[in-house]
Order: sequence, then C-alpha cells, then structure tokens
Amino acid sequence: MSARLKETFVKETAPRLMKERQYASVMAVPRLRKVVINMGVGEATQNIKVLDAAMEDLGKIAGQRPAIRRARKSIAAFRLRAGMPIAATVTLRGDRMYEFVDRLFNVALPRVRDFRGVPTNAFDGRGNYTLGLRDQIIFPEVDYSKVEKLRGMNVTFVTSAHGDEEAKLLLTYLGMPFRSAR
Repeated sequence: MSARLKETFVKETAPRLMKERQYASVMAVPRLRKVVINMGVGEATQNIKVLDAAMEDLGKIAGQRPAIRRARKSIAAFRLRAGMPIAATVTLRGDRMYEFVDRLFNVALPRVRDFRGVPTNAFDGRGNYTLGLRDQIIFPEVDYSKVEKLRGMNVTFVTSAHGDEEAKLLLTYLGMPFRSAR
C-alpha cells in the first residue's frame, strides 16, 4: 500500500505545480528527496545510557533504527573526545518518508503548544528546509510516562527544488503549515 501523501503528491500536487510553474515535464517538478531527523545528545559524553533512550525514541518516531553520530574533533571545553557518540540520526526515503511527513504535518505539529505555524525563514538557499522541534513528546508513538528528559530534534526536508521559492511552494502544497505573513 502506498503512502497517502505520496498519492496526493502524484495526483494533485505535481499537476498543480506543473500548471502554475509551466514545467515542460513531470520530471522537472520539484519533489521531496529525503527527510533527515537528527537528535543531538550532548549529555552522552557523561552518561552513555542517555543516548540509548534517545535512539529508542527516535526509532519509534521514524519507524527505522537510527544511526549513531560520533564527534569528529576533540573539544576540551565540552569534555569531548574525537569518536565519542554525541547524536542519533535517521534518513527517511520513499514511502516511509511520506508516512513520516504526513504524521508530522497532521498529527505532531498540531500538538505543539501555542502553535501558529512553522517559520518561513528556515530555508538554506538551495531549496532545503530545516525545522527545529523542542521535544519528542509531540509524537504519539512516544510514551510520555517513559520519557526521562525532553530532547529537541531537527527535521530537514531535502527537495529537488532549485530555489527556496519552489521548495516553499512544494511544501505548502504537501500541507506544511507555514506561518501567515502579517
């Protein structure tokens, strides 16, 4: 069974973008390539068990096992040595990516307290968007009673768009709730 958001993209979003932006081919329409979820766990330098809890939460949220990221350089001020585990990351592609994005837009983001939309200034100039989330409990997969500490995460949407304007249009049509300009 295909992801609901993927079907929406193929049947509604792509034709709408082709008509609006006058693309010559369906293959020229910008699309979502991957979604990268990163959870930094700086406390793992003192207590490695903290990273295990973060990886378990991230695995539940993403639906696949996260990879451990290790420090590249030693930084004495942070008591950090090269090679120490400091983050967990997941790269989602295909149906799993569309399922996650659908859950993020329709279930998780509306659960954020005082949510008025995501900021429009988080594009990188190349058509990619990074969204910072303050805690992992906005996802229904995470059991609130088992959470020891709230941890933030970054969700990066990597698109095939050539610029920020195209990427914003794509994400808007996919259902990302951007803040309205006042």
